Amino acid sequence: MDIVFAASECVPWAKTGGLADVVSALPKALARLGHKVSVYLPYYRQVAKLVPDAAVVVPSLTIPFPSYNRFVRILDGGLIDGVQHYFVDSPEMFDRESLYATPSGDYGDNAERFGLFSRAVIETTKILGVPDVFHVHDWQSAMLAVLLRSTYFFDPVFRSVPAVLTIHNAGYQGWFPPRTIETLLLPWDMFTFEKLEQNDTLNFLKGGIVYADALTTVSRGYAQEIQTAEFGNGLEGVLGRRSADLVGILNGVDYDEWDPAHDPNIAAHFTAENLSGKQKCREDLLHAFGMTGVSDETAVIGVVSRFATQKGFDFIVQIMDRLVEEDMVLLMLGNGEEYYERLLTEVAARYPQKVAVRVKYDNVMAHKIEAGADMFLMPSRYEPCGLNQIYSLKYGTVPIVRATGGLEDTIDEQAFGGGNGFKFWGYDSGALLDAIRRSLGTFQNKDEWTRMMQHGMAQDFSWTKPAEEYVRVYERAIQNRS
Repeated sequence: MDIVFAASECVPWAKTGGLADVVSALPKALARLGHKVSVYLPYYRQVAKLVPDAAVVVPSLTIPFPSYNRFVRILDGGLIDGVQHYFVDSPEMFDRESLYATPSGDYGDNAERFGLFSRAVIETTKILGVPDVFHVHDWQSAMLAVLLRSTYFFDPVFRSVPAVLTIHNAGYQGWFPPRTIETLLLPWDMFTFEKLEQNDTLNFLKGGIVYADALTTVSRGYAQEIQTAEFGNGLEGVLGRRSADLVGILNGVDYDEWDPAHDPNIAAHFTAENLSGKQKCREDLLHAFGMTGVSDETAVIGVVSRFATQKGFDFIVQIMDRLVEEDMVLLMLGNGEEYYERLLTEVAARYPQKVAVRVKYDNVMAHKIEAGADMFLMPSRYEPCGLNQIYSLKYGTVPIVRATGGLEDTIDEQAFGGGNGFKFWGYDSGALLDAIRRSLGTFQNKDEWTRMMQHGMAQDFSWTKPAEEYVRVYERAIQNRS
């Protein structure tokens, strides 16, 4: 099967969240199954810094707009682990400081930027080879599915080619003013509630949901949640109407990068059979955060996250004065909403023996936290899949999570050491504190704690099974389109 991925992020070139990890790892898993896979990514400034001399594959494509044309090049991103990568080069669109926004807000021409990207991918495949299926991701490439069934409706080479849309986070939809319909050269009869219109805006993600041949999201739990008013962000109706075409497939993780047996970023390697290296990683982590005099009996709780309400930081802040009374230290890495960056920094200054915060994203430090912490805290209000709790399991770092989305699917709390973590339910900071206290109590029973660690480390969340599930989705979409 010939599969084309179109996405706005992909490790190692451009990343703001888990989307980039998926678009890197899933194609590799599909290639290992014998499929031909290509990945298209905008040639952002960040990408150009990493691949400054990419060879030109297609020297010029004409992308029309109402009163002008834009011209893009397609660059060769190389063959990596059996996956061919291409970059869509349009300097006026993508040579910018950030991927989507400035500190003052989203780029005003994001609709044009990602409309151009979607159309360029379609046009390039007419030159390099039309695939059996397009796989598009989130609102930034959802327009490709819309274009296939509208602008390219009468193009015979695409008539039987389906598009599969994966929703990584329904909270980000790509809302734009009505005139965007003209900017993208789409007919006004598509600006209706049944198609692209949502609250008098043109909604990219909704368009993808309406026009894609199949829909997936990143966990079974989240597939159900986004069909409710609580988590659907206004799209629960259209998702409900397409429920027969919506499949939840839990993300895998790339154990080539996240495995304590061979992780180059940590102080010592360890396995479920030989855990001795984890103590060295714990000592290294405490040293990296400037924590001294921490007893072996004191639990180290780690956090790697975007600092945002969605990630449950309002819960963390609410319980902080009570949490610091417990026998634990809390080490947090991340950035995000300025309010939480400032507040957490102030908390760390108030409790320097209990709390340490690093306001940045640091991949090496993220690995050190996964390897060196005893517990990993993830109290997200919603979490489509979540990857850090799965990384934590592999590193014997017991997760504490809110039971939502992929967190509910992957973490199982059972009495007497039978589970792999701790969970709480409801929007309640007190329930979070209770879950942390349960974990701290269990931590004092070293035999039971070791059983939990080893149980989590033995679980397999590799990409092989999810890749096979995606192949079945592709095959069904192709069959339905033919």
